[in-house]
Amino acid sequence: MKEQAEVRELKENRYVLIDDEPCRIVSITTSKPGKHGEAKARIEAIGVFDGQKRSVVFPVKHKVDVPLVEKKSAQIISIQGNNVQLMDTQNFEVFELPIPEEARDKIEQGKEIIYLESMDKRKLMV
Repeated sequence: MKEQAEVRELKENRYVLIDDEPCRIVSITTSKPGKHGEAKARIEAIGVFDGQKRSVVFPVKHKVDVPLVEKKSAQIISIQGNNVQLMDTQNFEVFELPIPEEARDKIEQGKEIIYLESMDKRKLMV
């Protein structure tokens, strides 16, 4: 799910949709309006699910899509190689996610863990 917002309403550490990928905003710099144009904003962001750095330049009054990124909790049911099987604590949905390299030692069966969900994608929080 997504909603629209003007570029001037965006803030650092919030989210924006760049190339149909939810991204966390790292920095926003705005320029002054020119003699014949309007102010522009340069947005530097990092992809939530792929970790790729992206940057875009838009007029300040331009509307952009803002994804709804939800933090949810799930219980670890089982660990199968590089994947972990989770059960959402609210709707009891069971699904599998890959285990990030930096989280391998923190994952134990039966523990609760936080994950992000946005635009039909999920990622474990470390």
